[in-house]
Amino acid sequence: MKRLLPLAVLAALSLAGPAQAGLFDDVEARRQVSDLRQELEGRLETSNRGQLELANQNQELRAEVARLRGQLEVLLNEVETLKQRQRDFYVDLDTRMRQLETAGAQAEPAASLDPAAETADYEAALTLLRDNKPREAQAAFEAFITKYPESANQSAANFWAGNAALQNRDTAAATRLFNTVLGKWPNDPVAPDAMLGLANSQQAAGDARTAQRTLQTLIERYPTSNAAQAAKQRLAKR
Repeated sequence: MKRLLPLAVLAALSLAGPAQAGLFDDVEARRQVSDLRQELEGRLETSNRGQLELANQNQELRAEVARLRGQLEVLLNEVETLKQRQRDFYVDLDTRMRQLETAGAQAEPAASLDPAAETADYEAALTLLRDNKPREAQAAFEAFITKYPESANQSAANFWAGNAALQNRDTAAATRLFNTVLGKWPNDPVAPDAMLGLANSQQAAGDARTAQRTLQTLIERYPTSNAAQAAKQRLAKR
């Protein structure tokens, strides 16, 4: 009987061994599955985070592109406006010169002055300005202003002299000449453009606040003029 007991114990152990091994294998498999699940979840979270960051970067790039496009449109519009103003300037200049060529001087100069000489001097100053010689044109117009004080072209001469001075970056002279037009001939056809030129002079001199007030006054005083329309466009961009 005593000999049978060890045999029974051995038999029980031999039967329990495979069961325990199977149990250990199942636990290990579960652990590996859990580890694999955690690894996959970590990779998925990393992937989602990367996709979110990429989406944010794309959104920022789209916003930056839209902003740059807006700035480009504003710049192109400003360039086109400046080109149009320059074209209008030379068209007006050519028109005035043709009028002088066909109609002659409109002034009634003083008896001691030669009307033909007055016309020739005025046309010569206009030609210098048209030939892109603003320094010489400014000097010629100011000489005309001094020599022919009773000329009917005084308002125009001051206006064109102001434009020439502005091109020469002589903002002090330009301001003085444009103010002369506005003070002596406020109802002259060149007065609105003289006020616009005055705003340009003030802006060029670094006085942006005064230039803005001048543009507002231009719109109020000459609301139907082309110069007022240009002033509205400039104020709208500020």
